[in-house]
Amino acid sequence: MLLKSARHGARLWRTVRHLRLRQIWGRLRNRLPRPMLVFSPAPPLRLLMGRWIQPASRAASLVGPTRFRFLNREEELCEVGWDSLTLPKLWVYNQHYFDDLNAADWRSRSEWHQILVTKWIDNNKLGRGTGWDPYPTSLRIVNWVKWTLSGGALSREAQTSLANQARWLSERIEWHLLGNHLFANAKALIFAGLYFEGREADSWRNRGVAILQQEIDEQFLKDGGQFELSTMYHALAFEDLLDLINIAGAFPGIIPEELIRKLRRKAEAANDWLAVMSHPDGRISFFNDAAFGIAPENDQLMLYAGRLGLVSPAIIEPLNYLDATGYVRFSRDPVDLFVDLAAVGPHYLPGHAHADTLSFELSLYRQRVFVNIGASSYEPGPQRIYERGTAAHNTVVVGKRDSSEVWDAFRVGRRASVTEANVTNNGDTLIAEGAHDGYVHLNGVGEHRRRFVLRRRSLLIEDTVSGAESAEASYHLHPDIEYTRTASNQVRLVLPTGNWINLVVQIGNLRIEDDKWHPEFGRVAFSSRLIITLVDGRAVLAIKWDANSHSRTHADD
Repeated sequence: MLLKSARHGARLWRTVRHLRLRQIWGRLRNRLPRPMLVFSPAPPLRLLMGRWIQPASRAASLVGPTRFRFLNREEELCEVGWDSLTLPKLWVYNQHYFDDLNAADWRSRSEWHQILVTKWIDNNKLGRGTGWDPYPTSLRIVNWVKWTLSGGALSREAQTSLANQARWLSERIEWHLLGNHLFANAKALIFAGLYFEGREADSWRNRGVAILQQEIDEQFLKDGGQFELSTMYHALAFEDLLDLINIAGAFPGIIPEELIRKLRRKAEAANDWLAVMSHPDGRISFFNDAAFGIAPENDQLMLYAGRLGLVSPAIIEPLNYLDATGYVRFSRDPVDLFVDLAAVGPHYLPGHAHADTLSFELSLYRQRVFVNIGASSYEPGPQRIYERGTAAHNTVVVGKRDSSEVWDAFRVGRRASVTEANVTNNGDTLIAEGAHDGYVHLNGVGEHRRRFVLRRRSLLIEDTVSGAESAEASYHLHPDIEYTRTASNQVRLVLPTGNWINLVVQIGNLRIEDDKWHPEFGRVAFSSRLIITLVDGRAVLAIKWDANSHSRTHADD
């Protein structure tokens, strides 16, 4: 018992020692009494002097007057209420976001929206329940304002509620979390501060602007990526930038011009990053917390950016090295390879990080072939731990340990550091190689080193881990990929297009297991996983294809 407590204490120290003083102070401040909220009428509405542009839309989540569909699960409001203790917390959070107010074909559901807003006000008394957590409050403020600017109508009672939500939020900024939560808080205060006018509204807006000016360069790195290094959260952050540009234009002359110019520069860079980190099917790759159906689809975001007059994404080059975030994409017809040479997110904010260092994803002939398994839940427990763990990604596990010490739902203790990252273009050959120290704390184990060598019709993946008694490299297949084992060390993959790919394990021992892919929260698709056991600390996999493979019987490369 004492040993177990000591281990847990050590893990906790490895986790909290990275926190910033501001986060610690924020946690302490949350325990202090807050000022009583002043119940006063809402400030007057500001006159819309500019043009509000149609924002990006999501799929509808309201499937009946009071019936929700979130995370691939439908529930009726009268049965689950607003604060269910049996549903996942993320599902309950979604009830309070009100995304459906701005979802596809929202006008056809306007009467439902009016009823739902009233029900929310009547059943979520000030400061009580999940709906008043700062994050859902932030998203709801933004959605209510966007809805009214698009043509929806808030009653006078709803306007008072909106003002009270802004008052509440302004005293509960999420300094203890920082990151995307803090950005969402700032965005909401700006939206409320532009929707209303007067001294109080100005104070909300000014506070939001101050946070934005402080955070924007830190949260959006020089290559355009959002600093939490999740493709899904990057897409959400890109939407935040576009919404801020949009509302600044709807109420011109209020947000500082210098900030607006910076928002536009950051948004264009974010657009480029999203394009680079998305597969040829036009959807995000899965690195760190990532799944479809949370952020708007890429095409919606890029069309939104175009309506705001932003430059379209740059053309994808054969070699794309996003060195600030640490990702690499090789793109040479018919292959698109995505390689993770990234750190484990911001050291003080790894909540959405996975133990996926040196993992990769691969598309061939515009079809996903190798995929990281995604995220299906944020609920604490074995499934969440597995999905964040190294074995759920296309990389190497040593001694059944994770390369970074992921635990609970959003915690990371010991973190793998990338000690080497090199990218080379030798004309016909593209090379990405890296190393990390995530296993060196294990007795006698050295760094994991990985090398990708892409040629015209082949990809070679080489792994080395010195001193490891047991190490395995996982290769997770997309569910649409069929396979045939042609020899003890060879596999043929068949794509839906009819193209085939030959895999040859040149060093290592191969086995194949059943697997699962989680493309969305609450959704599972059955697939297969290739596992290569390293021999004497080495494994080499050769992946070969041919442009005419759909009409041939054997590879000749």
